[in-house]
Amino acid sequence: MGPFLYVFSGDECAYGPDIHAAHEQVFETESHHLDGEALSFVAELTSTSTRKDDLIGKVEVYGTAGVPVYLVLDMQKQEATVYGAPSAAGYEYRVSKPFGEKLPVPEPFGCTLDTSGFRPPEDEA
Repeated sequence: MGPFLYVFSGDECAYGPDIHAAHEQVFETESHHLDGEALSFVAELTSTSTRKDDLIGKVEVYGTAGVPVYLVLDMQKQEATVYGAPSAAGYEYRVSKPFGEKLPVPEPFGCTLDTSGFRPPEDEA
């Protein structure tokens, strides 16, 4: 079943992330609208049409909703940014690295993402 849209209390938007991980119980429904607070990881690949929302609007929504890790692959700037430590005020952790460098991903994942193979789509290069 899919595609899914995640909804967030107090926000009128619903998002269908490019890549996401959520607790399996959230998928035990017939609805395509899922609880955004069940997300544990979201990754977005920017495009010229979504870039602003991926870099501003979603950072605020995901951070205040408590999504533990939000990864943005900025295809136009060729840069990866990871956000972590969500709070009522938004994310308290943010690190950016250009494609080709290693990006530290915060807990609960606590790993390093090697971006050396990341490239923008041909039409974006």
